[in-house]
Amino acid sequence: NMFDKGSYCLLSLNLSTVEILREWRNKRLNFVSEMIVQNAICVTFGNFVAASPLAHTLMPCSFSRVLQMLDGFPIRYHGDEWDNQTLQVFLVPHSHNDPGWLKTFDGYYRDQTRHILDNMLQQLTDDPQRKMIWAEVSYFSKWWDDIDEHKRSQVQKLLKAGQLELVTGGWVMADEANSHYYALIDQLLEGHQWIQRHLGVKPTNGWAIDPFGHSPSMSYLLKGAGLKNHVIQRVHYSVKKHFAQQRLLEFSWRQPWDSASSADDITCHMMPFYSYDVPHTCGPDPAVCCQFDFHRLPGGRVACPWRVAPQPITEDNVKERARLLLDQYRQKSRLFRSPVLLVPLGDDFRFVDAREWEDQFSNYQRLFQHMNQDPTLHVQARFGTLADYFEALQRHLDSTQVSRLPAVGGDFFTYADRDDHYWSGYYTSRPFYKRQDRHLETTLRYCSHLCHCKSGQAQGRLWLFSYLTTGRRNLGLFQHHDAVTGTAKDAVVRDYGERLRRSVLDLRQVIQSSAHFLLLPDKSRFDQSQPLLQTDKPCRFSRLVVVYNSLEQRRTTVVTVTVDTPYAAVTEVESGRPITAQISVVWEEPTRASKNTFQLSFIVDLPPLSLSLYHVTRSSSGSAPRSEYHISAPDVRAEGFSVSPVQTQEDLKISNEHLEVYGHALSGLMQKLRLHSGQVRQVQVQFLWYGTRSDHRDKSGAYLFLPGDEGEQVSVTAPLVRVSVGPVFSDITSCFPHVTHRVRLFHIKGHEGRSLQIQNTVDIRSEFNRELVMRLVTDVANGNHFSTDINGFQMLQRRTLSKIPLQANFYPMTTAAFIQDQDRPGTRLTLLSAQSQAVAALKPGFLELVLDRRLQQDDNRGLGQGVTDNKRTESLYHLLLEVQTRNPPVTLSKPDHNTSLTLIKRTESLYHLLLEVQTRNPPVTLSKPDHNTSLTLIKRTEKSLYHLLLEVQTRNPPVTRSKPDHNTSLTLNKRTESLYHLLLEVRTRNPPVTRSKPDHNT
Repeated sequence: NMFDKGSYCLLSLNLSTVEILREWRNKRLNFVSEMIVQNAICVTFGNFVAASPLAHTLMPCSFSRVLQMLDGFPIRYHGDEWDNQTLQVFLVPHSHNDPGWLKTFDGYYRDQTRHILDNMLQQLTDDPQRKMIWAEVSYFSKWWDDIDEHKRSQVQKLLKAGQLELVTGGWVMADEANSHYYALIDQLLEGHQWIQRHLGVKPTNGWAIDPFGHSPSMSYLLKGAGLKNHVIQRVHYSVKKHFAQQRLLEFSWRQPWDSASSADDITCHMMPFYSYDVPHTCGPDPAVCCQFDFHRLPGGRVACPWRVAPQPITEDNVKERARLLLDQYRQKSRLFRSPVLLVPLGDDFRFVDAREWEDQFSNYQRLFQHMNQDPTLHVQARFGTLADYFEALQRHLDSTQVSRLPAVGGDFFTYADRDDHYWSGYYTSRPFYKRQDRHLETTLRYCSHLCHCKSGQAQGRLWLFSYLTTGRRNLGLFQHHDAVTGTAKDAVVRDYGERLRRSVLDLRQVIQSSAHFLLLPDKSRFDQSQPLLQTDKPCRFSRLVVVYNSLEQRRTTVVTVTVDTPYAAVTEVESGRPITAQISVVWEEPTRASKNTFQLSFIVDLPPLSLSLYHVTRSSSGSAPRSEYHISAPDVRAEGFSVSPVQTQEDLKISNEHLEVYGHALSGLMQKLRLHSGQVRQVQVQFLWYGTRSDHRDKSGAYLFLPGDEGEQVSVTAPLVRVSVGPVFSDITSCFPHVTHRVRLFHIKGHEGRSLQIQNTVDIRSEFNRELVMRLVTDVANGNHFSTDINGFQMLQRRTLSKIPLQANFYPMTTAAFIQDQDRPGTRLTLLSAQSQAVAALKPGFLELVLDRRLQQDDNRGLGQGVTDNKRTESLYHLLLEVQTRNPPVTLSKPDHNTSLTLIKRTESLYHLLLEVQTRNPPVTLSKPDHNTSLTLIKRTEKSLYHLLLEVQTRNPPVTRSKPDHNTSLTLNKRTESLYHLLLEVRTRNPPVTRSKPDHNT
């Protein structure tokens, strides 16, 4: 009799409406999830492979009903499952501290992180039962610099006692889709070396709860860095459901090239529910779990959205509350094969104040005390770290007949957290900064090489070390999963960009100093206060240009410098011979040529890992040939250059000895390619717009790609077309309102002459809710298969599936993607990229890239804004067409997706861009410089191809170290045509005392 008749009818009507909506939602989710699992799981969500008798291949399956991970799912148990084996629960306190997102790195540290760490130190010191894990070394190192020696000593004691564990040990919790392996290694090394130097410990457990998808390349690098176990969270909700049903949530993550148990395997724990916050970690029912987040007690700043508040634990309610919590623990444990249960306790920037520490720990201590003292419950619950959990798991495995976990191979992209909300937008968001990231990587690599060669001279190295360290740390900071992803607030993105820019400028000073020193025959004459070299300045006359080849192989390529006159010539200093060169116009606008600035391009042949000198002079009589231009617009002039109209009656054409490129007569866009063998393949370039949904559903944002319809052509109006022809290169440029597209062929021998360079200059600042795409439409018969790289480390084969949403078929491309004919022998078309972005092959013969995104609204993932801070952005690619000239071995029944040697070389050339520096003020009469004219920095072993992977000697200043550190080693690793590159060797233990020199085994 609680309700009158009218209220009861209204309540019944509301309940009926809720049930109808619930049934509709479940049917919809059932349809979506069955499509995902039945048609996509084997490839789209991870390329899972059977790697051993214990491995599990995800086969098509159907679920009677798949609920969103947001709402959890009910799990049944009988109650006697733990009679013979006690349920072991490890509650692991953590605080996820983003090094920049809604606030800058420094802003978060000032307002929250330093207080979290201060309280952590106090609380763990006061109570030995309390524990915590910490992941972000960037924050921990900053806090370490602020505390005194007494507090540092306390930290050491907590680490030794096992109350505090540093997990992963990276400078940040890195993104795993956009980051290149060089940057991933760099941030790992920076973090691990800091920990080892200051704390004397090494991380053994990984913690990646917030990156938006997970990469096998990252697991490989973590294992190489000494980690044994790893925890991941953001995996497609249907994949999680399948793993949970098959009890695969604890598995051995295996690399694609390993068919049996391997030293590269890493034990992995996949968190089963929607999020890493407390409501989604204790068990399947978030409404119940939220009642055990005691930070949400009544009177606090946050509450439970399910409107059932937590209760302080007292003697009166402890029995009831303990059994309610234990029920969630038991349900969750049924998803795993062992009775050892990991339960994270934390969220973003948790444990800021002492009250939260006390509320969480004191209430859980009362609950655990009650559980542990009741033998009928068959549970032992305690606070723990990841080390505690994984050690208990391993003890259980060792005590059972099946000592190994199931093996799973592949990746976990593209991530979706509910419905058709696929996180494929961040693969491209803020492309300007993704390009800037690679620029800093390249500059940092130059510095590492050159400073290593200079390392015998300690004088003046402190400032070099400071710039190098800051550069590495800024690069590492940008690998954070809200930085390189482009998913931070505008002000935070600007802060990241300024750090990248400042580090590039500082490192250029290091390069200038190092190159100057290395080129001096008499090192005693080196004067740091009198710099000889400069970078990125217009070349005045007369000038020396110093070119650095960072590759370990001889390289023939083109160098371009800016000059202030068209009367220029280049000679090689060592031989005095003239160099093939070309003078080109600098176009300030599509139809306006600069009168004061020109480009001088010349062909160089460089020894491996070398500095070479070239002399640029003013020469009216023997100056370099000038480009000839054919332009579609009338009345365009470039003083001193031949300019004529484009002939629109036939296709445009440029060619070299390897390739002919045909462009459309009106648009200039590529239509087909002809190889020197005579084979012709259709390769058409199109530009398209993707919009976002126009109804009331969620729309695209920084994270999500939610297109309204398939792409539409950018423009039907013919653009301005400009054809340039010369002895060094020829190109075709099409100037559209929002993108300037250029294809260029270099007239050089070797693999750099075999590919077609593509450059897009994109500006969509005037657009509204649009995304610009470049699509290649070809006659390659690839079916629905294509391949993408992951972190520039390995290639993974993908499948395009029509039954899943369009946005689900986009994948991250760090450096390369290709399509190839399914029949053998066939043709492979590869697109190499100098920046990371989203890629798809939506139809046979298609390959498309998302170039830039401008979105007005938030996509409800916490950022609270759209992406409207676009910049004019250049993106660079190389297109490579390869033809298989012989049949493969009989054992190859399907096209392989390994990279060819030509592709490896071309990728390295694109990623290892040349470095040019110029002399500041040499005498005009200079004929022979007082410098070495050529310098090879490392001797190349005959009949071997070596890859210089990483230089770490300059990470410590000379005043603290006189010999190389043995904890990390400089690795020279043999490279073959195999896809699999050994990238990292990090020694996680001290070498034997008898070893006086680093060993050279790879």
